[in-house]
Amino acid sequence: MEKFAQLGADIAKLWSKYGTSHYLPGIRNTLILALVATLIGCVIGFVCGVLNTIPHSKNDPPVKRFFLALVRAVVRIYVEVFRGTPMVLQAVFLYYGLPYFTDNAVKFNSIWAAAIVVVSVNTGAYMAESVRGGIISIDPGQTEGAMAIGMTHVQTMTSVILPQAIRNIMPQIGNNFIINIKDTSVMFVIGFVEFFGVHRNIVGNNYMYFQSAAIEMLGYLTMTLVFSFVLRRVERLLAGPSSYKLAAALPRAMAAGTYRHPKKGHAPEDRNREYRERLKKEERERLRQAPKQGQNRGGR
Repeated sequence: MEKFAQLGADIAKLWSKYGTSHYLPGIRNTLILALVATLIGCVIGFVCGVLNTIPHSKNDPPVKRFFLALVRAVVRIYVEVFRGTPMVLQAVFLYYGLPYFTDNAVKFNSIWAAAIVVVSVNTGAYMAESVRGGIISIDPGQTEGAMAIGMTHVQTMTSVILPQAIRNIMPQIGNNFIINIKDTSVMFVIGFVEFFGVHRNIVGNNYMYFQSAAIEMLGYLTMTLVFSFVLRRVERLLAGPSSYKLAAALPRAMAAGTYRHPKKGHAPEDRNREYRERLKKEERERLRQAPKQGQNRGGR
């Protein structure tokens, strides 16, 4: 217990000295970088996902087939490279490698720009596969229906497929954001000062490594728990109510096949008043005609 008491005292001492001047700005930089990079990565992932699902056939012109094959190859190489290498090495190659290969003709003048680019392209590689899976999960009949009414591939994606795919991949988007909150800690390798970078600077001055690490642990855990709760609430809002009822049994809806006709199966639970009255009227008319038909048969 004495050790825990001493740890609490050391943490309070560090926070009183560096809390508002170092730790909180580090948390702010971490959240801004993670949020902006996740949004840009989602855009990259959606673009790659749409490019990967452009329809093609053997009857297409050779130029179109070659272009689509080239696009798919570029997207595949991008995804495999950035998914198969650590982000810390990607940061080194982009921040230090570009000036090296271009003799300083291409370089980052802002450390913020470098950090956002590194985290964004890394997130985009993961999102590309998530978007592709989300698009594939949509019923192919919806794509065929959109094509049948003359919609282009871009119109089909933006108006029919992607709005539904977003619901399917929303958990993965939130997961990538949570991962980015933690993975931004490797940006210290290019000199970006975020939450973990603050920790490195502080322990270099007072050598209280474990005490500062405990603050880092609590900070990261708090951020991930809070945003996990928020993202779950967003997912529930996007999912809508768990149950719903049709407003009315319209004849057009029955003809379109979206509402089962009572004469062809089980009667629907919610019939509108007009339809119920029409059924009763038809039944009365049928009963009234039944005796007349019997008399006609007897007369014959």
